[in-house]
Amino acid sequence: MPLSPELVDLLTPPAPDRLPLPPAAHPAPDVRLLRGAVYSTPGNTRPLELDLWLPEQPPGRLPVIVCIHGGAWRTGTRTDMGPRMRGWRPGPFARLAQAGFAVASLDYRLSGEALYPAQLDDVTAGLAWLNARAAELGLDTRRIVTWGESAGAHLAALLALTAPVSGCVAWYGPTNLTTLPAQAPPGAYDPADPRTPEALLIGAAIADAPDRARAASPVAHVTADAPPFLILHGTEDAAIPLAQGEELAAALRDAGADVDFQPVPGADHAWAGLPDEEVERCFDISLSFARVHTTPGHSPISS
Repeated sequence: MPLSPELVDLLTPPAPDRLPLPPAAHPAPDVRLLRGAVYSTPGNTRPLELDLWLPEQPPGRLPVIVCIHGGAWRTGTRTDMGPRMRGWRPGPFARLAQAGFAVASLDYRLSGEALYPAQLDDVTAGLAWLNARAAELGLDTRRIVTWGESAGAHLAALLALTAPVSGCVAWYGPTNLTTLPAQAPPGAYDPADPRTPEALLIGAAIADAPDRARAASPVAHVTADAPPFLILHGTEDAAIPLAQGEELAAALRDAGADVDFQPVPGADHAWAGLPDEEVERCFDISLSFARVHTTPGHSPISS
């Protein structure tokens, strides 16, 4: 028996931008946290959530930093901005909120749940949710910087290159999946292996699906309209070679876009091997970039 229209309407969950917001927590001084707001409900998988960190007493409409976690697209959680910052008190998200930003840290479907471009679709849906609730939350979504580390940097770059944002901070992320195997140390990466993180992301070995690998690469999406980028990458990165950061920086420069590429001497992947004060410096440089590129009058994205 078909369901009545009234029952169908009753059983249909509300759109995420109409769901009640979570109650506020106060995890650090002068910081308010809305933890676990559902922003998307893609079919056949879990609801996707974000944590929104806010200044307790915002001075006005807030610029936004969209944070995207790493984990080789296979693991990781939205609560983690990177392994070297897990012991910070207050944590990195709270620090950004204390600096005057709204900080949205997003879930996305992992590669064991869905293949690319699902991950880009998800973080794009996160932007749509922020726009839909901007007035309610006091956000200025004309002033958004994306920020990610490792696999999250890959997605932050893709989001910045395919959506209207004001800037992107990319820490040690893969930028060209087709050239990554050749840039790795000899014998370290087999492009015919279907079990690499990149192969699991696109659903095939890089050697077997070069077009798919290219489409999933930020360098393939660079245009003259790209927003400003800050790219930080360790010179000793054994997981994602420094050449990946160099490639994205070169593509942005060739397109006429604004890019600041800073190799980080002595740093391995995830800032392993870097002294604590240098990790702090990377964070502060990135915060300064976000502040500059979301300052009113600094040519924000058009509405």
